[in-house]
Amino acid sequence: MTSIPVQTHQFDSHDPVAIQQFLSTTYDPKLLVHNRHGYQLSHHRVDAGPFAIATTRQTGHLGINASTLGGLVVGSSRTARVDRACDGSTDRFRPGDVFLVTRPEKPCSVRWLPGEVELCVLDLSVLAQVATTAPTRRPGPIRFTNLGPASAALARQWRNTTSFVSGVVLNSPAAGTQPLVIGNAARMLAAAALTVFPNTAVTEPTAADRRDASTATLRRAITFLEEHADQDISAADIADAARVSLRAVQLAFRRHLGTTPMAYLRRVRLDRAHHDLVRADPHQETVSAIASRWGFASHSRFTARYHASYGVPPRETLHA
Repeated sequence: MTSIPVQTHQFDSHDPVAIQQFLSTTYDPKLLVHNRHGYQLSHHRVDAGPFAIATTRQTGHLGINASTLGGLVVGSSRTARVDRACDGSTDRFRPGDVFLVTRPEKPCSVRWLPGEVELCVLDLSVLAQVATTAPTRRPGPIRFTNLGPASAALARQWRNTTSFVSGVVLNSPAAGTQPLVIGNAARMLAAAALTVFPNTAVTEPTAADRRDASTATLRRAITFLEEHADQDISAADIADAARVSLRAVQLAFRRHLGTTPMAYLRRVRLDRAHHDLVRADPHQETVSAIASRWGFASHSRFTARYHASYGVPPRETLHA
């Protein structure tokens, strides 16, 4: 498994030309920035391949006109007020609010007052790894029908998810560059976005999905995920290998095993981690490194899951 280069970028400037160049290079080549004299922008961004999380702090009034922002961009205001115009509607967000900056590929205008805003940029392809839109094996793109969260509770869920990804995944030397960890984190963010913001994703199986959710489908799916457990695969990849829709493969696992494809994959990876712990040299390997290699970002969660399955903490297996 090849490590993913997680890159951290820090930008601080009073220079309007430098600010324009930085934001247009980072977010949108056609982006236009309007700010007043004396404005300062501080921007900290961590890029992890399919997603990025950034914190932007400004001391003045920042105005942005964007023609298109690559990916799905979710904003979370920490201390700033944000005014946004998109698709004919204008909205105002205050500290604590969570919102989509714009619909993917749609222009928008944003005005940020002094304060701090967190941004999460998610590759659109990751959305298709966790959900589909129509009863067909070749669904269209998922559309968001509302730019605000469905409820305040779901807004808190989004903040908790990004906090977990930032704190446990991106700030962990052992986990932060592992492709399985990064892939899992990207799909966690995608699933949260599809839960928080109303959209056209369809999760209920159709008659064809129910017919395809057979034991033969289950066998093909299990064979694929066991052969590729060391790779960054999604439920959509498993469905493709089983030659059925995403909903059909999800139903097959639920119907015959009472679980989900990704939960089954985690179980396989836990077994592989156990195998590595048994064979590892405790002077050369650590529990965190082995856990991260198999996609487990949180050391405490891995330890709890391992202890529940094998009756001992993983450290005891490593040092046995």
